[in-house]
Amino acid sequence: MKSSDSSMRIGELAERFDLAPHVLRHWEAMGLLTPAARVNGRRRYTRDHVIHVMTIIRAKAGGMSLEQIREVLNVTGQAERRALLQRHHAELEQRLEEISASKRLIEHLMECDADDFTQCPAYRRMVESAAGLQNLHEDTCVI
Repeated sequence: MKSSDSSMRIGELAERFDLAPHVLRHWEAMGLLTPAARVNGRRRYTRDHVIHVMTIIRAKAGGMSLEQIREVLNVTGQAERRALLQRHHAELEQRLEEISASKRLIEHLMECDADDFTQCPAYRRMVESAAGLQNLHEDTCVI
């Protein structure tokens, strides 16, 4: 943002984040962004709007829905906001563990020489462990 101009048009703000302008209008309508001041009938956005847009983008990337983001942005007490974020943090931790396990499987498969990787003993151990089958034997009924 230019130092001589403390505000920007909707297209400029949208372009900064590779968004369509209608996305910003939608976020305003949902209560995620405070309405921009209007100058000659056009929205003018400030640095505070840039901060809010970046916050929304990061929260979305972290898996939060727009409704969850609105709740976090609009909650009145710090304790309530912290509780909301702690729940989402726990969900993120679980997703990260799942992503990490998937990454390990993929890394093994990239190095695996087996024609049928589903028959690879190392791969099978990894999958069986993830599925909770590590203590079962081939002849044990799983039903």
